[in-house]
This record gives sequence, C-alpha cells and structure tokens, in this order.
Amino acid sequence: MSDSDKRPSQDPRPGSDRPKDSRNGQPRKPESSNSNRVILYLLIGATIFLVFYPMLFIQSKVKELKYSEFEAGIDNKTYNSTNVHELLVGLTSIRFQDQPNKEDGSTPEVRPQVFKVACATMGDEMQAALVLKLKQHGIGYTLSEGPSEWHSWALMLIIAAPLLLLMILMIRRVGGAGSALSFGRSRGKVYAQDDLDATFDDVKGIDEAVEELKEVVEFLKSPGKYQALGGRIPKGVLLVGPPGTGKTLLAKAVAGEAGVPFVSLSGSDFVEMFVGVGAARVRDMFQQAAQRSPCIIFIDELDALGKARGTGMPGGHDEREQTLNALLVEMDGFGSDQSVIVMAATNRIDVLDPALLRPGRFDRHVLVDRPDIKGREQILKVHTTKIKMDESVNLPRIAKLTVGFVGADLANLVNEAALLAARKDKKSVTHDEFEEGVDRVVAGLAKQTRVIDEDEKERTAYHECGHALAASSLPNADPVHKISIIPRGMTLGFTMHSPVGERNNKTQSELIAQICVLLGGTSAEHVVYDEPSVGAQNDLQRATDIARRMVTEWGMSEKIGKVHYSESRSSPFMGLRTAEEPSHSEATIREIDLEVKRIIDACYEQTLEIMRNRRQVLEQMTRELIEVETMDADHLKRILDDHHPGAQIMPGTHPKTGAGEAPADSVPASDPCDADVSGTDP
Repeated sequence: MSDSDKRPSQDPRPGSDRPKDSRNGQPRKPESSNSNRVILYLLIGATIFLVFYPMLFIQSKVKELKYSEFEAGIDNKTYNSTNVHELLVGLTSIRFQDQPNKEDGSTPEVRPQVFKVACATMGDEMQAALVLKLKQHGIGYTLSEGPSEWHSWALMLIIAAPLLLLMILMIRRVGGAGSALSFGRSRGKVYAQDDLDATFDDVKGIDEAVEELKEVVEFLKSPGKYQALGGRIPKGVLLVGPPGTGKTLLAKAVAGEAGVPFVSLSGSDFVEMFVGVGAARVRDMFQQAAQRSPCIIFIDELDALGKARGTGMPGGHDEREQTLNALLVEMDGFGSDQSVIVMAATNRIDVLDPALLRPGRFDRHVLVDRPDIKGREQILKVHTTKIKMDESVNLPRIAKLTVGFVGADLANLVNEAALLAARKDKKSVTHDEFEEGVDRVVAGLAKQTRVIDEDEKERTAYHECGHALAASSLPNADPVHKISIIPRGMTLGFTMHSPVGERNNKTQSELIAQICVLLGGTSAEHVVYDEPSVGAQNDLQRATDIARRMVTEWGMSEKIGKVHYSESRSSPFMGLRTAEEPSHSEATIREIDLEVKRIIDACYEQTLEIMRNRRQVLEQMTRELIEVETMDADHLKRILDDHHPGAQIMPGTHPKTGAGEAPADSVPASDPCDADVSGTDP
C-alpha cells in the first residue's frame, strides 16, 4: 500500500467529465486554456494599438507653424495647394483645392501635409484678411469648421470599449473568479466520482484505520440518520502515521466509498510570497467545498500549514500564521447541516498548533501505523497482482523478512524484483529476485565491480562473522538471516537479522543482547588483529544510542534510577532523533555519561569473551564467507552444528552489566534500535 497513486490532471471546471488519452488512459489536459491565453494576448495588443495610434501616427503628420510665418510663406509662395493639403487655423479648417497642371491639364499629386497655425481663435477680420491674401495669390481654398480633437478620441473609445470588456472577461476566465492573476484562488485538485477508483478493498494492512473511517462514509451517504438523533459527525479527521503508510490512499478510499467529490491539495499550496494570499485560498477552498456538499477536503502534509503559532519574528506578521487563523475560523464556522468533512495527513503531529487538535476541528485522530506481518503479506498480494510472479515465490517468508517496511517500501520492493527479473531476461519473477530486492532496499545497490584489497576483504569478513557469532551465542538476540561481504551502498558488508516475531516491546536483556551484537564486529577485529578499524562507526553510534536511551528514557540503570532525563523533540513517527537540550546539572549529565560508558564497556567485554572462547567457529565462518561472499541461515547453521558450543553466556546475569529482566516501556517499531542490519562502514 503506497501513498503514490494515479494523479489526475487539474481541471479548471471541477467535477466535469474529461476525455481520456488513448495512449496512457490519463485525463487529457484542457486545450481551451492555452487558446484562451492566446486570444487574451491578442486583445491586449489590439487595445494598446488603438490607444496609441492617434498619438504616434496621426499627430506625427501635423506640423506646428506660427501665423506670421504662414503669411510670409504665402507671400513667398512657400505654402500653396501644391505642397499643403490642409491648414488648421484656430477653429477654422482650410483645405486647398488642387490646381490643374498647365501643360497637360492633369491634377498634380498633393502631398499629405497638414499644418497647424499657432492661433487659438480666428475672428472675422483675420479670416477676411486671410481669404483676401489667398485670392491675391490665386490659391484655391475651401473654408469649413475645424475638426474637434474629441471626435477622434470618441471614435477610438467606441471601438476600444468592447475590446476592453472582452479582455476583462477573458482575464476572469483564465485567472479565476474575481482575480486577474488567481492568487486568491484555491489550487485544490477536484476529483470527480468517476476519477476516484480507490475503495476500501484497495487498502490493506491497516484494518483498524479502515474500520474507524467507515463511520465517516456512513455519514456522507446518509447524514440524516445521525442528524435525526442529534448526533454530530467529527468535522475533521487527522490521519497520523509514518511516511508511506497509505494515508493519501486511505483518504481517497473514503471518498470513493462515499461517492462524493474529493478536493485534494497540500499544505504548501496555501503559502505564497504575498501577504493574505494563503488566507484567501483557504476561504475560497471552503466556499467551493460548501457548493459541492457533501464533499471531502483532504490536506496533505498539514504540518507545512498548521505549525504552532508564535514561532515567527517578534513584532512581525507571519503569513503562515494568518493562513492558519483562516483555517481555524473556516473549520469552526461550518454548520451542522453541511456535509463537508476535512481530512488531513501528517507525520509531525508534535509540531501542530493545539487549536487544530481541539474538539470541533480535527477532533478524531486515526493512527495509520506500520503494518504487521499479516498486513505486509496482504500488501504484497495487492502489488504482486500487477507482475508475473513465479509459483516458487513465498510471500509469507518475504513478509517475515521485511520487518518495519511500510506500504511504499513494499511497493518499491515488488518493483525492484520485477526490474531484476527483466534484467536477467526471465519470464516471471522468482523468489531470488525478491530476496535481492530486500537487500537492495535495506542495504543499497550491490557494487560487484568494486576492487577490494584481499586484506580489507578478510577484515570485513571477520567483522561480519563477529556480528553473526555474537547473535548466535546470545539467547535473547535475533537470529541471523544472511551475511554478506559484497559492498552495498555505503557499507563494505552487512549482516541481516530475522526477528522471531512481531515485537513492539523489548526487555532490558534483549536490549543488552542487541548492543552486544552491534559490538560483535569490532570485538572480532580486536581478537584477530589486536586493533580496531573505522568500519565500526555505525555500530558504535547505534549501540551508544541504545545505551543512552536505556539510561535517560527507559529507567534501566540502578545508579540513575527511574527518571526520564531525555528532552528530545523528535517526531514519534519519523524515526529520527534531534539534538537534545539538557536542563540538568553538570553532575547529573556526568553520571549519565559514565553510566552509558559502563554499559557499553560491559557489553564489549562480554562479546570479547565470546570471540575468544569460540575462535575456531569464527575462523571457519570467515574462511567459508570469503569463498561464497554471501552466507544464508542454513549455511551458518551447518557451521555451528559442527562445533558444539559450551554453555551459552546469559547477558541478563553478567556480573558487570547489572542487567535484570525488568520489562521496558513500549518501543515503536520504527525506533532506530530496532534495526535488523549490522553493516561495516568503509
């Protein structure tokens, strides 16, 4: 089960039926949007041309002239009907008449020149004097009322007004209702009922979450059943869980089962560089959802929008906080008669604002956790229906090997197995490809062509056999599934463990055994070479983390006591630990460091004792591992059966560890100390 599903293209008209592409079956993108933009650009260009044409072209042909210069030009025969087309004097327009040619009687070509004489008005006396002067020089003329400048502008506005109106309509259509650039328009993708092909049958491995959400589906199908009794359905449903567990798929399945529109968007879609855009988008989104009621709004990655307020700069205005305030108001403003449910998904519930989690908003929290072995098998069955699988594939065994995998990891595993089978030109995917796929997902890509020195290869083999020997000698350790000295990813080799069952709780003795297994590699190097190497870096880091959490979080130290000292702010679903901010005295911090070192030193001495007592087994395991490069559990069992070990060392009763059998608090499956792979760093 994976969060990644088919993504339909965004339709500007939500809920409309759109034709499918014959090549891939996906909805085609609307072609009208591009054509509308082209028409819009043409309208803008035509409007600009009409506005500036009179000023750039018509006015450029008009030449200004003083009245005295005009009179002198008539006397000098500079201005006459052969070179002047029209004269504007005050409010009077003088158009010269064309004079025939004296030789052939043809009319000479008139140059299109227009002169504007600098004279505001032209009285009767001035007009009579001008007419007399024209007659004296034999220039034909016609007097008329001069054209008004508003006449040309009025004509231009009459032509441009319809174009401007059409341009405004096109902008509203392209950019969104009421906005030229669609800043305040919601960017949510609206899925019609035909586009939602996911149902609860497609969701596997999280049966508890499915049962929790069936009530939401019943309300969307028949809201009157609950309203008649005065019941109120939760307005918000928050899906909480690690990444890749199928939260988005579960939300789509709810909408598909209910047969209602589904509005999907991310928390980052609300945030923009302009102040107020996010709040406007929130209001627009809820307005659209109310028009399509009953409807489901799904906000993915809610932590991008709903982080706790008060984290911005002092005295400033945070755009994200304003968007969050708009979301809080809109969720609380829904009436009980509106069948609109807001669903959201996040893996950082620890950073969300408390106002989002109160009753009346996201008042129902659904945990979408990692699947157990039964759930992983069901998820594998769903994904393997899309590939050609051989009958030899044992899905229960693969589900047992993939402890801690989520739906996205299992989907990637099936895809990797199919690619490996195609690379080997096989007709179907066999069990070997699935085993190789598990190694690729867990440890990385194998580097078959990497040149490794023989001494380095031997040291790596001793290191990995030390992990395996420590795990085989301790009763509370997980059994070994595979040992490999083929470089993968950032490691020169790895040892994969196969847990006996699904464990959500670990005891103190099991944690001590896990530390001993992690220190088995460097212990073997110390026994054989009498000096360590840098290959134990990751092992030491993980072992120290387990020991520190035993002391500071789980109260497994008699000297420190049952006190919780850790102040980590990490998310319980991310599997990552951030830097702690100690608020204790220096003496307490020193005692914690000394206790952590004591546990690590005691476990290291214990693994050294195992390596010295079973040196022959270590040597034989190393020789055969160098020959085969990859050793499975059956091969390891045959070597151990050839050497009958003495009494097994019980880590819970070791005199230096001080470890008892007191149960620990529940450890999440995604915790770093539950890792089942021990590797050798390069």
